[in-house]
Amino acid sequence: MRSIVKNDTVKVISGNHKGKTGKVIMVIPDKHRVIVEKIQLVKRHTKPRSAQQPGGIVEKEASIHISNVMLVCPKCGKPSRTHSGTLAGRKVRVCNSCEEMLTGE
Repeated sequence: MRSIVKNDTVKVISGNHKGKTGKVIMVIPDKHRVIVEKIQLVKRHTKPRSAQQPGGIVEKEASIHISNVMLVCPKCGKPSRTHSGTLAGRKVRVCNSCEEMLTGE
């Protein structure tokens, strides 16, 4: 069971973007990295491919290490660790501070 999944709200706890919060766009489990919306923006220079895809400088999100982010509980609104619990025979994530069941995988 993963502690952070797609569409979770996370807070950056270390690095250049410390203190910012955002939604997880993508999780890369084999590299232990996540891509968070509007965090770690980089510029990429692209070539024009066709009339529909013009060239230019594109700004997009880069990945950050999963240890630099912490899950934000939707009920208490604070970054918190999670533990696993069971609900109707399924494993679910549970907030350590308020004991709220978290949606997701």
